[in-house]
Amino acid sequence: MTTIRDFLTDDHRRCDDLLAAAEQALAAGKPADAALALGAFRDAMLAHFAAEEETLFPAFELATGMSGGPTQVMRMEHSQIRMLLDDAVDALQAGNSEDYQGIAETLVIMMQQHNMKEENILYPMCDQHLAADGPALLERISGKIAA
Repeated sequence: MTTIRDFLTDDHRRCDDLLAAAEQALAAGKPADAALALGAFRDAMLAHFAAEEETLFPAFELATGMSGGPTQVMRMEHSQIRMLLDDAVDALQAGNSEDYQGIAETLVIMMQQHNMKEENILYPMCDQHLAADGPALLERISGKIAA
């Protein structure tokens, strides 16, 4: 049986691969391909955030009574990552690869730290507290990510 942790960790890796594709395209001197890959990455990240914020986090908060703890921190970090995503898209669209590289570097570091917290702390807590709802919850989460 797939756990919440396994499923969402795999989705983190899928998102990482999309960002890497943007980086590789830019390094290869293909800005149009980089913009497409960055757009796919942004869409994937926003879908991942929506699945967490609209489905996983409310279920966790309801099950545990914790609304000011880890989910609040994750929402705040999602907001910061969204701003960086917008800045990265803007820099790439403006043809400013130097600004883009700096933003992308910050984005990667922030995402690595964020993902570690989710994968090692929040997701295991979700698997523990949401075990009874696990399969149905995963179905709703995967539907949001796939949409």
